[in-house]
Amino acid sequence: MHYVFITGGVASSLGKGIASAAIATLLKSRNFKVRIRKLDPYLNVDPGTMSPYQHGEVYVTDDGAETDLDLGHYERFTNQSAKKSDSISSGKIYSNVLNKERKGDYLGATIQVIPHVTNEIKHFINSDLNKEDIVIYEIGGTVGDIESLPFLEAIRQIRNDRNTSSALIHMTYIPYLSSAGELKTKPTQHSVKELLNAGIQPDIIMCRSERPIDKDSISKISLFCNVKKDSVIPALNAKSIYEVPSLYSKFGLDEILLKHLKYNPKNYSLNLNPWKKLLKKIDSQKFSVTIGVVGKYTNLKDSYKSLNEALIHGGIQNSTKVEIKWINAEKLNSKNVKHQLKNCNGILVPGGFGLRGIGGKLEAIKYSRLNNIPFFGICLGMQLAVIEIARNLLKIKNANSSEFKNTSKSVVGLMTEWIKGNSIEKRNVNSDKGGTMRLGSYKAKLKKNTKIYSIYKKSEIFERHRHRYEVNEKYIKRFNDKGFVFSGMSPNGILPEVLESKNHPWFIGVQFHPELKSRPLSPHPLFVSFIKSCLK
Repeated sequence: MHYVFITGGVASSLGKGIASAAIATLLKSRNFKVRIRKLDPYLNVDPGTMSPYQHGEVYVTDDGAETDLDLGHYERFTNQSAKKSDSISSGKIYSNVLNKERKGDYLGATIQVIPHVTNEIKHFINSDLNKEDIVIYEIGGTVGDIESLPFLEAIRQIRNDRNTSSALIHMTYIPYLSSAGELKTKPTQHSVKELLNAGIQPDIIMCRSERPIDKDSISKISLFCNVKKDSVIPALNAKSIYEVPSLYSKFGLDEILLKHLKYNPKNYSLNLNPWKKLLKKIDSQKFSVTIGVVGKYTNLKDSYKSLNEALIHGGIQNSTKVEIKWINAEKLNSKNVKHQLKNCNGILVPGGFGLRGIGGKLEAIKYSRLNNIPFFGICLGMQLAVIEIARNLLKIKNANSSEFKNTSKSVVGLMTEWIKGNSIEKRNVNSDKGGTMRLGSYKAKLKKNTKIYSIYKKSEIFERHRHRYEVNEKYIKRFNDKGFVFSGMSPNGILPEVLESKNHPWFIGVQFHPELKSRPLSPHPLFVSFIKSCLK
């Protein structure tokens, strides 16, 4: 087994997650068994309670982990499901160490960063592996930040172990100074110096840049950072993130990496044909649609990263370029809703939490329902569709969710228990926020002769969830009488999973998050169907 460690320097948001996923794609395309894992330096146990403005979307795995959005990149590129054990934070590391200290596992020793914290990091790196050929570890944060130091020390120790084969890739940023008319390599040199201070020599340096990197700059980086010229790899901007594996391969990254790991690349042929076909589809799109996404985190697109990609996937399958119009729900009201949505071919209300922006989302749902515009509600989006219909069609005055208001007319309420496998999970209003929702993959049963059944073409599905509230099943008959059917239910028939309209061209709400299972090479059927409906 071989380890590949990926660090970042100079600046944050360099795209290490996409780089890690692209490298894994190249290795998988050479028939290696590959896995990607994430080490994050923040002190939160996980991103579950973090604001999307702080950390982007919270990505949920099949087994119910709330993780970094980079795990979404990993899954989309490799078409492999990540696990809880594929992501860990400093908060979790320190929590594990302190729990062991309380139990007396350290036999009264003074607890220190070295060796106790670093040993815990090394334990994570070396544990729960399954005969992979190559395991890629992306280290979050920026080299030089104090939070990253324990991770770098753990990596140094692992790389110093003669029984461990590894390579370290350092991604940096090469700025361009227009006044000087040249790219500047000094920040990269200083970033590598930080690694050297930690006792780590990078094997490969990947250089993010908006401009082509000239030979002189590559030579300078090679000389001052002590790496071979062919190990200085340009990481230039791409038209599509799905072009990145091909671009990296063009510069020989996969071959150079394999050589560092003592493989002969000639013995492992590269097959990127599926990705080449995908890029041809992207380049030959004949149609276009505009999708209005009504949310409260629209100022940071990474808050809806998986959703954005799933819409793109649905567009690719329909030879359609998808333009997303991000609409701030807090600024949407009954007076401007027509103006804001008039050019939208479809309207989507994504998941979320809290009261802020709810009024605008309800107006968007009402507008799509009354004007026969394709509507897609996800998680909270489905719950709000239920509230809007309850208020305006069922005439339930003050219909609401108990998340927003304590009322006897709660058409959406807090779940107190639900079935997970063969056990019952419970929570109450005083439970911790983090990790206490209905999380991960759950089964739903679909009714035949419904739109949702025609989309999935099967009666049982598994989709990922992240929610505390659920539609009140006692109102199901009243909705059906108004032409709205709950066409998907939990296996025990208690929890509504899908709402659809019998009389609308495409009006569907789902309690789960289908965007988390969409892949560029296998788009999610709901997004394919939604985009197709927007073309009519």
